[in-house]
Amino acid sequence: MLFKRWIILIVAPMAMFASAGCGDGNEADPRQVVISLFGAMEKNDKAALAHMLDLIELMKTTEQDYALSGDTARVWTNPQEILDDLTEDGRTKQRWFSYQRIVNNAQVFGETASVEVTFVDKANSKGYRTKFGVHMIDGRWKIYSFKTTQGES
Repeated sequence: MLFKRWIILIVAPMAMFASAGCGDGNEADPRQVVISLFGAMEKNDKAALAHMLDLIELMKTTEQDYALSGDTARVWTNPQEILDDLTEDGRTKQRWFSYQRIVNNAQVFGETASVEVTFVDKANSKGYRTKFGVHMIDGRWKIYSFKTTQGES
């Protein structure tokens, strides 16, 4: 009986500490937050997306449509519209998931980073390169931009 208590008193706090330290990996690796983004999109997990996106900054993007499918940028009036666009039947989710997605290396510049993502359209033998902008907020990496870089590969 004493042995069981000892195990509970020692092992339980260690397990909690270990799981708290591991988190979801977003704190230390901007590339991982982009990988997690696609996982959350696949699961239609709006809560997870809200946690890994800087929705206020994304709403400021008015120059181009990050869905890779339009000539005219869509303007977001509230964060829910972005979450809807990245889940279920949202235009961006449908477009991005019609391609093979390759998350390449991250370049870290202090509190900001860029993560290159390549979308491969196998049917047309085209690739579209983008760089997701990621920055540190309250000790976590958050995506603030899906800015498309020039050209097709």
